[in-house]
Amino acid sequence: MKKLVFAAILAIAPLSVFSQKFGNLNVSEVVMLMPEYRAADEELQKLQTMYKEELEYMKKEYDKKCDDYEAQYENLSEDLRARREEELANSMKRMNEYVQDCDVKYQNKQMELMNSIQEKAFKAIQSVGEEGGFVCIFDVSGAVPYVSTTLTTDVTEQVKAKLGIK
Repeated sequence: MKKLVFAAILAIAPLSVFSQKFGNLNVSEVVMLMPEYRAADEELQKLQTMYKEELEYMKKEYDKKCDDYEAQYENLSEDLRARREEELANSMKRMNEYVQDCDVKYQNKQMELMNSIQEKAFKAIQSVGEEGGFVCIFDVSGAVPYVSTTLTTDVTEQVKAKLGIK
């Protein structure tokens, strides 16, 4: 009797694998269509513009100091030359520190904005997976080297609908 039950399980087991549903979508494509992504992109562009304008202002001030130093070089004592050169070096150092600080702040803001957007997208994907009875939904944007489009269902439209994207 045990052998008969075991044989029946072995015969049915492969069939259950074929009845499972698998989905696929390009998460990057969906995320870029989200209104939150566009808003985040605009915010990041504004931030980048603000940093760039401030850096240009600092550069103009530095160039002006350099021009003044060069014009007055012959008339300056050694002490004043050394002081002005130190001021120029400090200005250059402040610009470099500003650039590094801006890079860090920009990356942090980008991560903050993108993490919340990706989290929302992943929740929508999870919801589609649960509602559609999918075993797994693959991201074809690079995480999986191959996904058969004939054996999986493209759930992009369902996820877009969940996110309110047309």
